[in-house]
Amino acid sequence: MQAAPTPDPRSGQPGSREPKPGERNALGTEPSAYLRQHAGNPVHWQPFGDAAFAGAASRDVPVFLSIGYAACHWCHVMARESFEDQATADYLNGHFVAVKVDREERPDVDAVYMAATQAISGEGGWPMSVFLTPEGRAFHAGTYFPPRPMPGRPSFRQVLEAVHEAWTERRDAVEENARSLAQNMGQVQLAAAVDVSRPPEPLDAGLLQAAVRSLAGSEDPDDGGFGTAPKFPPSAVLEFLVRHAAVPSDTAEEAREMAGRTLAAMARSALFDQLDGGFARYSVTRDWSVPHFEKMLYDNAQLLRVYVHWIRLGGTAGFPATEAADVAARTADWMLTALGLPGGGLASSLDADTVVDGEHHEGASYLWTPAELERVLGAEDAAAVAWMMNVGARGTVSELGSPLHPGRALNGDEARLWLDVMPRLREARARRPQPARDEKVVAGWNGLAVAALAEAGAVLDRPDLVAAAGRIAGYLERVHWRADAVQSAPGEQAAGVLAAGKLVRVSHGGAARGIGGLLEDYAFCADGFLALYSATGSPRWYTLAEAVIQAAGTRFVDGGRLADSAGESAQVVSAQGGTPGLDFFDDATPSGAAAFAGALLTYAALSGSAEHRTMAESILVLVPPLATRAPRVAGWLLATAQAALAGPLEAAVVGPAGPERDALQRALLLSPSPGLVVAVGEAEADDGGKPAEVPLLRQRPAGPGGAPLVYVCRGMVCDRPVATLEAALERVSSALR
Repeated sequence: MQAAPTPDPRSGQPGSREPKPGERNALGTEPSAYLRQHAGNPVHWQPFGDAAFAGAASRDVPVFLSIGYAACHWCHVMARESFEDQATADYLNGHFVAVKVDREERPDVDAVYMAATQAISGEGGWPMSVFLTPEGRAFHAGTYFPPRPMPGRPSFRQVLEAVHEAWTERRDAVEENARSLAQNMGQVQLAAAVDVSRPPEPLDAGLLQAAVRSLAGSEDPDDGGFGTAPKFPPSAVLEFLVRHAAVPSDTAEEAREMAGRTLAAMARSALFDQLDGGFARYSVTRDWSVPHFEKMLYDNAQLLRVYVHWIRLGGTAGFPATEAADVAARTADWMLTALGLPGGGLASSLDADTVVDGEHHEGASYLWTPAELERVLGAEDAAAVAWMMNVGARGTVSELGSPLHPGRALNGDEARLWLDVMPRLREARARRPQPARDEKVVAGWNGLAVAALAEAGAVLDRPDLVAAAGRIAGYLERVHWRADAVQSAPGEQAAGVLAAGKLVRVSHGGAARGIGGLLEDYAFCADGFLALYSATGSPRWYTLAEAVIQAAGTRFVDGGRLADSAGESAQVVSAQGGTPGLDFFDDATPSGAAAFAGALLTYAALSGSAEHRTMAESILVLVPPLATRAPRVAGWLLATAQAALAGPLEAAVVGPAGPERDALQRALLLSPSPGLVVAVGEAEADDGGKPAEVPLLRQRPAGPGGAPLVYVCRGMVCDRPVATLEAALERVSSALR
């Protein structure tokens, strides 16, 4: 029985006292939008950290860990049903230490406990509900629990009571199970370890053809994509297919057609916002007609890049490059308009829900009824648009209506009508309540955006997009990157190289805070900076990418072994048996290992570093076991392998800045070759002055009178330079044959 509270003489109220740490909800001062969404709950939520686990140890109670993110619809549902319920909160507070985690800020926490949840329950997703020992080891887990029992799923209160009973009555068995799970997870990590110091095995191009055939076996040729509902945009797999299609092989045309079907289906569906641009997180239906409405930066950055690469490839009759260019331009504009923040960074997401009259409604901003269309457009146009955009009397999402989507290519008259009515519909929608925006800036996702916008600007001939990529990169450099110039030891790199820098994963309001970046953050940022260098010719971005790559090698490689994180939390390490983790499967974003391999390949081509190319190829040792067995979760690894097999193919564009050099540079950036890396800059002076900052440009003189030239090289060994677009493109295309 709980003791009566001790009167506090300071308050003048009998029985009142200042609550101790852990006896109040501590999320009110957290910068995370997701954590602040729960700051008003009666649950005594604590942020993830040593203090919360120490509190559990001192009280001898388990930790209840709840993981989600700001735009998550079912996270909102469980909060409303359970975390805002006083009786449930009282029980949770009395028998557990409750910890909230924003998975987007702490993907290291999310990854290890997602693995535990899948091992325990056979399912995964968000909100994730995990019960831990005070050391951080998982012993029971699930995802969403309802407030009342449902067939096959107990209520949240039943789960809490069962866990409490097991903890108090069968403690030894609970702790033994937790230790066993942690050890098993550690053994899985040891078995999957990647040793980047080991000489790599040669890549087999036949494996990539086998991967295409395996993907064809799970393709949905009617509706596009892979598998059945729910369907997520297979961004990394599409990147592999587009790259594979650019290289002659027996499966190149199959890859092209497969990619085209999915890209077309998504672009013409409700997954793509037909009014404002940008893609939703996923579709709950097979035909992409009912999206889950949150819009994520990482999805849109990846898809923008894939559509841009499709344009470079030339498209197909079923999905021409001109249509893809419209989708790409509107996606880029949406990213910058909807997610752009003061100072240059991009916000993380828009929520799935819209709050209307105090109630959460999924997708409310995006839904239409025939009556609403008629109020905006008049009867005749409304009827035509409702038929064309699949808006019927019965809403496909809720009573609020249906999203606008044609589900097919529009004919000429339909396209003209749509262009005519779009401004009126957009204006009407802008007057509605809008979804909330999660304004945290995640380094890696902004790195993805830098690469996508830089390449989109070059391919679409949109200098404004390249400039936007530069602003985002500048924000990352200024806010997230902490560079320390150090004196190198004898025999190492030249003094003053930025070798001890650190990338911080998250910033809020222009201030970085929290954990250091994970491998994926370093990899995505380095890749973005290198893409921006190729688009602009500014050596600033090459130098920054080099520093980030060098820092990643120091931070994430220990004894030759690659890891996703640098052990930011003792509890995470404990949860997987004390073994550093490396997840080589793609999730919502490419795996950190695959992305790092890609950045290493590009850097090696520009720098001539055999060490970094060898490191990349060592990571690609993961390709053989995954190419045919699990290609749908290894898309970026396969895409990187395709680039490795097609390269190193380097193009150095040298000469004074101006229209002639710009034309040569853009022509090369329009090449679909997956192994091509482009360097651009002034030719080196021949007076013994400072060498070019990018090694690929060194000792590559311009033509007579300073005329721009292109050097096409393999492994830094170059053909004779050429001065025309046609000759440069012929050199590149012949390298693919």
